[in-house]
Amino acid sequence: MAATKPHINLAVIGHIDHGKSTLVGRLLFETGAVPAHIIEQYRKEAETKGKATFEFAWVMDSLKEERERGITIDIAHRRFDTEKFYFTVVDCPGHRDFVKNMITGASQADAAILVCAAPDGVMQQTKEHIFLSKTLGISQLMVAVNKMDAINYDQKRYEEVKAEVSKILKMIGFKPEAIPFIPTSAFKGTNISKHSDDTKWYNGVTILEALNALKEPEKPTQLPLRVPIQDVYTISGIGVVPVGRVETGIMKKGDKIIFRPGIDGVGHAGEVKSIEMHHEEIPQALPGDNIGFNVRGIDKNLIRRGDVCGHVDKQPTVAIEFKAQVVVLQHPSAITAGYTPVFHCHTAQVACTLTQILATLDPKTGGVKEQNPPFIKTGDAAIVLIRPTRPLVIEKVKEIPQLGRFAIRDMGQTVAAGVVMDITPK
Repeated sequence: MAATKPHINLAVIGHIDHGKSTLVGRLLFETGAVPAHIIEQYRKEAETKGKATFEFAWVMDSLKEERERGITIDIAHRRFDTEKFYFTVVDCPGHRDFVKNMITGASQADAAILVCAAPDGVMQQTKEHIFLSKTLGISQLMVAVNKMDAINYDQKRYEEVKAEVSKILKMIGFKPEAIPFIPTSAFKGTNISKHSDDTKWYNGVTILEALNALKEPEKPTQLPLRVPIQDVYTISGIGVVPVGRVETGIMKKGDKIIFRPGIDGVGHAGEVKSIEMHHEEIPQALPGDNIGFNVRGIDKNLIRRGDVCGHVDKQPTVAIEFKAQVVVLQHPSAITAGYTPVFHCHTAQVACTLTQILATLDPKTGGVKEQNPPFIKTGDAAIVLIRPTRPLVIEKVKEIPQLGRFAIRDMGQTVAAGVVMDITPK
């Protein structure tokens, strides 16, 4: 049964045109997720448009516009299986205006493949993506030194690119010696599922071997219970049934729980009478489970979407103010103190005011660039103070990472994303 395999979200990151989509397409093909005749059909179509070599990329770039421009715009989610895991691929765009998608993609990833083309080596976005993946908490990484066919599988160039990438990884706290650097040609299939005669000098793992060697993401059962609420129902004969996904901890029948912030900002306590998943009653719920649970002792009108359910003895944190590290993805002008956009955190959407910009950071090192700058703009990473306009449950990313990340939206787009460093609780 496929369902029993552990699941890993895999982000594929790196500079534009370095072959990310081709690599993903090749992985889907090699693992049997996309049949050969479909690839063949794409190959013919690619040739007629003068885009030969793009057939694997087209598996992912199914949007017509993307084919014609030859670049990846949106994140596509595709599934493939290896012997050990089943993967959902988050194909992260490399193009500058598409960094926002990269953020939403990487923030849900457990592991990443960084694709760096051997002819070009490290480019601006290679650095940005490495920095972002670290900020967003990806801890497992592998590097595909791609397009080896374009440099005739030259070992010396591979070593140069490896050294270049290692330097950046080291700078932001990854251990390059623990990371596989795999010489690949996604287009030719070199070292994707089997070792290639073209790189006899390389005796490390293939991409699929590296994927199978990943550590299964731990279910954060030891953390306090946190269930962000998506909806609340009243079901006749049963009562009040909140619905949500368990992010951390364990919920059991009979647990004393509280919903915060609650309508009045104080929170409302009750008891779990029963838990249901996929229309079957279960004795306990674990992280990743999407559940409905019947609560005794609370009126339906006191719970709403955006509330977070936790145990009474380890309650969800309601923030009066919090300190965060943010990355500005796109903003038409400058962001200054007083800016009040909508913050999306777990299931909550709350307008929050940026009260102070404490510092901007150097994206290459993560160190402080400027103290108390007057404004921040697109591309900046900064440490800021934020005050929600109404009570909001949020946690420190170091303590409960699942509830410590947020996106900032304004004018119909994601303008920034960030992580919570510190909280002044209510």
